[in-house]
Amino acid sequence: MSRRIAIVTGAGSGIGRAVSVGLARSGFNIALAGRRRDPLDEVAELVCSAGVEALPVETDVGDAAAVERLFAAVKARFGRLDLLFNNAGLFAPSVPLEEITLEQWRVVVDANLTSAFLCTQGAFRMMKAQNPRGGRIINNGSISAHVPRPNSAPYTATKHAITGLTRSTSLDGRDHDIACGQIDIGNAETDMTKPMASGIRLPDGSLKAEPVMDARHVADAVVYMAGLPLDANVQFMTVMATKMPYIGRG
Repeated sequence: MSRRIAIVTGAGSGIGRAVSVGLARSGFNIALAGRRRDPLDEVAELVCSAGVEALPVETDVGDAAAVERLFAAVKARFGRLDLLFNNAGLFAPSVPLEEITLEQWRVVVDANLTSAFLCTQGAFRMMKAQNPRGGRIINNGSISAHVPRPNSAPYTATKHAITGLTRSTSLDGRDHDIACGQIDIGNAETDMTKPMASGIRLPDGSLKAEPVMDARHVADAVVYMAGLPLDANVQFMTVMATKMPYIGRG
């Protein structure tokens, strides 16, 4: 049987890097999408060391034309798509809601939400047309898809919206053998979460350092979700540092 094919967005660092390596070790060929070529090439070396193929594609996944080029490259190289991991995203500055500029809002919405929508469209087009048809889409939600942190309106709004996109994708893909699920991650140790070691502001105004977990645990969870047959699906999964303030936070 030929290898399964995956696209990972935001693949050059953090969770995207860990998941790309995890999927490679489980036998996927990986298309690596991200804004910066050098980190993608580094991850590509790790992927290839697992004995599979890597296709780094420099991509702004918030741009429709760039996403079209990404999917065209995957189709030309591999001929099909079995898995899309919508992972790309970023934070807005942690400032009072009324100080967020419209441009900062739009940047976060494009990076976190529009990118997932555009890539999901590309995946649907490929997965419906290929033979055998179908595939799986996994969206990176967040603990913030359930409860916000202070001063996080753009990020929190997009992550709540990702949950709606996950549900709609799951429903609309049902008749086409396209499964969709969401993984909500809490405090995986990456460059984005480094500030947690020095303290995160809580709703009462205090600062408190928060526990983190190794990003490989996220990769293990995504690999499990990706490995299911298409007649089974993890609709929502939460993977978090056990002692982080999520249950009861706020």
